[in-house]
Parts: sequence; structure tokens; C-alpha cells
Amino acid sequence: MKLQTRISTIMSIGYKPLSEQKIAKQFKNIIAGTMSICVFLALSSCSQPPPPSSLTSILESGVLKVGSVYGRTTYYNGPTSPEGFEFELAQGFADFLGVKLEVYPYYSYRELLPQLDNHQVDLIAANITMTEQRKSKYRFGPAYQSVNFELVYKKGEDRPRGIEQLEGNLTIVANDLYREPLESLIDENESMFWTETDEKDIEELLEMVSNDELDYTISDSNILAVARRRYPNLGIGFSVTETLQIGWLLNKDTDDSLRAALIEYFGTIQSNGIFSALEDKYFGHIQSFDYVDTRAFMRAVEKILPTFRELFEAYAGDNDWRLIAAMSYQESHWKPKATSPTGVRGMMMLTLGTASDMKVTSRIDAEQSISGGARYFSSLLRRIPARIQSPDRIWMSLAAYNVGLGHLEDARVITQSQGYNPDLWVDVKKHLPLLRQKKFYRTTRYGYARGDEAVYYVDNIRRYYDTLIWLEDQTELPSINDLPADEDEDEVEVEVEVEDIVRP
Repeated sequence: MKLQTRISTIMSIGYKPLSEQKIAKQFKNIIAGTMSICVFLALSSCSQPPPPSSLTSILESGVLKVGSVYGRTTYYNGPTSPEGFEFELAQGFADFLGVKLEVYPYYSYRELLPQLDNHQVDLIAANITMTEQRKSKYRFGPAYQSVNFELVYKKGEDRPRGIEQLEGNLTIVANDLYREPLESLIDENESMFWTETDEKDIEELLEMVSNDELDYTISDSNILAVARRRYPNLGIGFSVTETLQIGWLLNKDTDDSLRAALIEYFGTIQSNGIFSALEDKYFGHIQSFDYVDTRAFMRAVEKILPTFRELFEAYAGDNDWRLIAAMSYQESHWKPKATSPTGVRGMMMLTLGTASDMKVTSRIDAEQSISGGARYFSSLLRRIPARIQSPDRIWMSLAAYNVGLGHLEDARVITQSQGYNPDLWVDVKKHLPLLRQKKFYRTTRYGYARGDEAVYYVDNIRRYYDTLIWLEDQTELPSINDLPADEDEDEVEVEVEVEDIVRP
């Protein structure tokens, strides 16, 4: 099944548009050079002029046609507009060229390939790995990410550490993205059996492994990192491949003009920080996986959150109630009487000063704490410079809630002094930990701070928030009662003590 999405206007991704005057001017020089060559060749030949280059065809039509597949890391329909890492990269490339974007999303990679073969799309942006076999059939744009393919099993079952230890059904998505990694493991004299399906996508297969409906599957590491936040009982048996690079797929007949434009585009967004910001938006908060914490959070969602959900919804204001709920879980694990050694208390762990400012008379009253914490967070959002767009302003406001607005501003000053963008969270988070170092904090206005804890704080909230959004779409909660411990870790169940967190 195929759906066509036409994007007629530049989509906002929470960062400055890529088609700024400077970039446009730079790229016009490339276009002019390419077209000059075409004109020269046409005038210097007595035969029929050659067909326009791949890039010229796109520019003259005013449309960039991109094929993709549905998925959390590629393309999906968000609450108000399309979203996905690959989609936003493609939208950025269309903006860079000054053309409209048309996305053709399919439900399987196998359905999508003929569209590229028949020149129905200009390129495919779908998390495609650069294997030698694929390079012999197609061209690639520049590499921009790397992944491993992992053998996935359910925790609690015997962990396979090699293909010879597989006992049960191995099912993969029916295309060479998943088939090639398996075939690379098998020697000429070995035999191995697996099942392929085109009725399920990789996210569905991972859910089946989690639900004990399937023994094994294979997933790339990016998709698996997202899935493990939702299904914490997914385990990694072994790596099926070495690290593989990812790039956009081009038709074998595509000339160098389009690839040159892609190299220029990716070079630009990597140098100006846009690519890092996008990576952080989709993957930055899920790279580390805490099995015990994920399990504890899923249990709390089932057993504790229903008691307080109406309060989060009532007092969230213009914010998403799930974000406020995620903040509260990070602060207190939804415990109204939680206390820290530093003296902060309650569901939202308010200081005495903040409670007074927010007219909170009892910090251990859940309703007052949630109301006061939500209003205080909104006040921080308003105080972040207006030029900083979402989601960066949200993540910076969360950091300010933890470490204080003054320390956040100190970190932004350091970020700028080091040649990075103080308006991008991905850059600021790299420099917040420097507030611990004397050579940096002695020159700041507000001095020493545990900035590294603020980064950890924001990443945790983003993971909880992402999980709550996903759970809202589920008809029932995943089973979380008897999840086994990770075989490679010694798990100790203890009462969670509220962290001694930094407060302004």
C-alpha cells in the first residue's frame, strides 16, 4: 500500500531553516556551475543536446521526490505533521535546493525499490546500510550515520551468543536489509534456516519477541534502542554485523550532480550543527539503556500514575501533561512526600523559595506541588530567549529547573566561547559539565554547578516523556510484572532514594 504526502511549505523542525540567504547563495554558485557545463556541452556539440542532469531536472520541476518507509526512525505521521529523522533530513535537503518536498512512504523496503528503479522517486531515505552488494546495484549519497545489526531475544530465555546457539524460530523482515547480514554469517559449508515475512515490520517483530510470540529477530541498533524503552525485556544476543554506514540510496543511472549536491548539503548541516541537533532530537536521549529503571518506570505508569493523572492534566497549562508527569517521575518517582538531603520536597521537589514564589503552602500536598512545579516550569520557558525554538527551549528549561537559570546561562556563554551554538541544546549539553571545572566556573557569573547532573536529568525526562507518548497509543500496557534481570548485570531491587539534586 502506498500513500503520498505532499509538503508544499517548509516544515518547522524546531531549528532555523536550512535555506538561509548565505546557504542559498553558496548553493546557487554550484547550480550555476553545473548549468554552465551543460550549456557548454550543448553548444559545442552538433548532435542532440544531452538530457538535463539529475539535479537540473529536480530544480526545473521544483519538486524533490523522496521514497521512505514508515517507522519511528524514518517517517511517520505526527500529531499535526509528518515527523521522523529521515523525513526531517529530506525536508532540509528540499529547503537547501529551494524546491518542494514530496514524500512517498511505503510499508516495506521491497515495495519501495521498484520506485527508484523506475525513476519514480529521486532517492530513498530509509535508514539503508551501505553493503558491497547494494553498492554494486545502486549509488549512495554520503554516509551520515552508522549502525550494527543485532540478534534480539527475550530476556529470561537462554541468551544465544552465536548462530550455532539459536534454538527456536528466527523471523526477519523479508528484504535484503535484514537478509544480507544473516547471509554474511554463514560459511559455504553451513546451513541456517529462518523465516521471512512481509506482513510485519521490524517494530512489530520486536513486539512479538517481547510478548513471547517469536524467539528471535534481527534489528538495527537505532531501531532497537527506541524499542527497548518500550519493551525493556528485549535483550541483545550478539552482533550480527560489524558497524555499517548509512546513506541515501540513488539510482545507478543518477549522475554526479545530485550526489555533489548531497555532499554539499550534509557538509553544511554537519558544520553548522543542524545535523547534530536532529540526531539529538531523535536519538540523543535513548543511547544509554537502563533496564532496571525502565522496568521500574513501566510499573509506576501502571500502578501509580492513574492516581495523579488528572492533576497533571489539570495543571499542565500550555504544556503537555505527559511532560510534567515525566518531570515529576524524575523528581520524586511520583511520591508526594519525597524529600532530598538538600531540603527540596514533594512531587515536583520544590525549594522553599520556589514554593513561596508559586504560592505553594504545603510542598507535600500533591496538588499544590504539581500546580506550583508546572507554573514554575512555564515561567522558565518564558525566560528562555525567544529566538531559541522548540524543542531546544524545552530541554533548556528542564535543565534550568534542575540547575538554575543562571547556571544555564553560564553554560551557554561557555558554549559560545568554545565556538559552538548557545541556542542549540545539543551544543549546550556538551558544555554544562564544564561548570564543575575551576578554570571555567571561576570566570562565570554564578560559579560552580553540577552541570553534568542537569544533562542526565534532561535525558531521563526525555526518555520518560517519549515512553508516555507511546503508551498513550497502546490499547493495553505491555506486560511488566515478571521481567527477568539482565544476564550481564547483577540486579538488586532496592527502595529508590530520591537523588540529591541541584537547585537554584
